[in-house]
Amino acid sequence: MKDTILSISGRPGLFRLVAQGHGNLIIENILDKKRSAAGGRDRVTSLNDVSMYTDEDDVALTQVFENIFKATEGKKASIDYKRASEAEIRDFMATALPNYDRDRVHVSDMRKLAQWYNILIEAGVTEFADEAPATEDNE
Repeated sequence: MKDTILSISGRPGLFRLVAQGHGNLIIENILDKKRSAAGGRDRVTSLNDVSMYTDEDDVALTQVFENIFKATEGKKASIDYKRASEAEIRDFMATALPNYDRDRVHVSDMRKLAQWYNILIEAGVTEFADEAPATEDNE
């Protein structure tokens, strides 16, 4: 994701970082474009810094979003994250990340994943994984 997309504990939805001030962040809701401030006491998490547990190494959340994007052919996920049964949520997660750690990834995490993915698609975000930086060959 080119923009810095944030999740803020206690606030619904996702936010785009607009600017940083002294001790606070200026944020914009990615759906309704309303701006507000997030203070030093808010628990702010960048989606670029989140990863999901698997049976091997952790996988970046952006890669999981990319997997869902491919599986849904660029559409919103058809699952209703609020009303879906536990089995339906687990099936959705198995599509997104087949080798997720079934002991450490909770159903609430899976519901949040579906919710965030649908918010991002609704906001028009379709490129999740950043381009890999070019490496230089030093000979």
